[in-house]
Amino acid sequence: MQWRGRRQSDNLDDRRGRRVSRGGAGAVGIGGTGLVLLLLFSLLTGQNPLDLLGQVASQQGGPTMETGEPYQETAADREQREFVGVVLADTEDVWHGVFRKDLGREYQEPRLVLFSGAVDSGCGFAQAAVGPFYCPLDRKVYIDLDFYDELQRRFGAPGDFAQAYVIAHEVGHHVQNLLGISGKVQAAQQRAGREAANELSVRLELQADCLAGVWAHQTERQKQVLERGDLEEAMGAAAAVGDDSIQKKTQGYVVPESFTHGSAEQRVRWFRRGFESGSVDACDTFSGNG
Repeated sequence: MQWRGRRQSDNLDDRRGRRVSRGGAGAVGIGGTGLVLLLLFSLLTGQNPLDLLGQVASQQGGPTMETGEPYQETAADREQREFVGVVLADTEDVWHGVFRKDLGREYQEPRLVLFSGAVDSGCGFAQAAVGPFYCPLDRKVYIDLDFYDELQRRFGAPGDFAQAYVIAHEVGHHVQNLLGISGKVQAAQQRAGREAANELSVRLELQADCLAGVWAHQTERQKQVLERGDLEEAMGAAAAVGDDSIQKKTQGYVVPESFTHGSAEQRVRWFRRGFESGSVDACDTFSGNG
């Protein structure tokens, strides 16, 4: 992806280097195994992991506290921050245009919070183990950039466009929030049984994948920044964090009725559909098959 020298977003909130704890007791009380499961469960997702964290945090109680010296960037850190800023700016350019032209309304930009280890979000206290997430309550995307090392090392999904896809997926959740889709899904889940609620979660996640594809299409049409292999990087990341891929890796077998984010095939297919169409209308995951 050609990103150097291009506009960076003003909506970055750099909280790296700050140490955040709840009630002076350190991080939320989840054991090592729990953290791994949360990481595997939460990669490139929306609200479910935050619900879990919120439950734990409410049990612990106490205010959050923040300490630490100003973050000292290395050259590599600075390059990664600038990359995130460019990708976020690209999402702003795309969604402002789509909202005005296709939806007849104004796009409200989210902020993106960079953090280290743990963060106090509008959705509760969260550790980096949950992976990148979007909080609909404060309309912010949160990411510990160490996640990108995990994406490459643990899940075999390297490349800058794989990283861009992560951000675009979370911004896709912001789009869903602005359009009222997330709220409707949450309300429907509260009335549904477990299996039906899981299916609604899958549909929401697949739509965010499709919206990430719309972003990629529109960015390429407007700026011609994609390089050979970029799409494969994004689809490789989508496949790597499919529910079936994660279940095979962690337990050796697949339980489709427990899926909450979609299979590898579904996630790749919906991202590709968004990319090929470039249209939000193509991202109706709730009425079509798969």
